[in-house]
Amino acid sequence: MPRYIVQRTFSGGLDIPVDAEGAKTCLSVVDGNAGVGVTWLHSYVSTDKSVTYCVYDGPNPAAIRQAAEVNGLPVDQITEVSVLDPYFYH
Repeated sequence: MPRYIVQRTFSGGLDIPVDAEGAKTCLSVVDGNAGVGVTWLHSYVSTDKSVTYCVYDGPNPAAIRQAAEVNGLPVDQITEVSVLDPYFYH
């Protein structure tokens, strides 16, 4: 399955508490993604919490965009990527 990096901008910053409510929010996104065949692997968040870089597996960019719409999330850019492992060369 192809892998994608999804860049998102949150003008007011992303605020997901590290508690049961935050876990519920994340699991809700996971459930929304599953409905369109997309898997959220993990995300990187800028220090000011205004930009995220999310790693997803999905069938195509349209499915990634549909998952974002289902979950009410912004999408700035979707880029298909592959893994470059520096230890492969040793």
